[in-house]
Amino acid sequence: MNAPTAYDTIVLAGGAARRLGGADKPALSVGARPLLDRVLAACPDAAITVVVGPHRPTTRAVVRALEDPPGGGPLAALDAGLRHTTAPTVLVLSADLPFLTTAAVRGLLAAATGTPGDAGAGNGAVEPGSSAVGPEDSGAPPCGDGAMLQDASGRDQPLVAAYRAASLRRELARVRAGHGTLAGLPLRALVNGLRLGRVPDVTAAASFDCDTWEDLSAARARIREHGNVLDEWITAVKAELGIELDVDTEALLDLARDAAHGVARPAAPLTTFLIGYAAGRQGRDVTELTERATALANRWAAEAEESAGPAETGGGPGAETKPAE
Repeated sequence: MNAPTAYDTIVLAGGAARRLGGADKPALSVGARPLLDRVLAACPDAAITVVVGPHRPTTRAVVRALEDPPGGGPLAALDAGLRHTTAPTVLVLSADLPFLTTAAVRGLLAAATGTPGDAGAGNGAVEPGSSAVGPEDSGAPPCGDGAMLQDASGRDQPLVAAYRAASLRRELARVRAGHGTLAGLPLRALVNGLRLGRVPDVTAAASFDCDTWEDLSAARARIREHGNVLDEWITAVKAELGIELDVDTEALLDLARDAAHGVARPAAPLTTFLIGYAAGRQGRDVTELTERATALANRWAAEAEESAGPAETGGGPGAETKPAE
């Protein structure tokens, strides 16, 4: 996979959350992790990450900003965040996207800048298009001013998008000049002046947001589905412990099974703990340690079977053969 383009991130984490009864939506949890932290995990390599909204604890360092006036809406929040960025490309995200992934982010960045990379979220192709044609710019990438995610129903998602920073600044200045303020204005006042490509979210995951309690319940149920629960749990544990480690779940589960069957059931969690301890203390590769421990468990089991067989028949090395009567 090609390295992503240099970019900054702005996460809009304000809003009244009226459909959630005024709850602090970014702080609500899915998989025991706040929605805001889940969004931040999808863009770990941003040069600068700005969170616009009330102060909340986060798992990694961010720049804090607040729109003027507080509660002034998405354009005022975007303007406040943009003042802290320096990269030519800016990823703009809402703080309620539980299933946003780094792959989806890279797809948006690739589409916005015309650089090689993931074609889109869930292998969706980039579809050039525009809500309106903005001023011509000979330096613009193929999609003009950026690219935004398009959900499975075809709706544009301007808060899951990558934009040219210069384009955002230009359009914010235009809107402010036309209205005298950015407060209270809808996002379309900005987006209508931009030429944006669309990246289809064919998995219907990256664009899923939590606007209602029903949405939140659906997200919480989704991560507990059989195909998702282990990866979600491991990610949550790594975030809680503050570690970055690629985990081969299948290999570790195979090791745990071999240790449980070939040695004793309590050997499974103890062995996997020792793998992690050795990797941390010695700086060794988890895959190599897992393979060695698996081979050890298999030798242990083979030895036990070897010993059990002769014992059951009365044979074995050095055993006396009783003459037949």
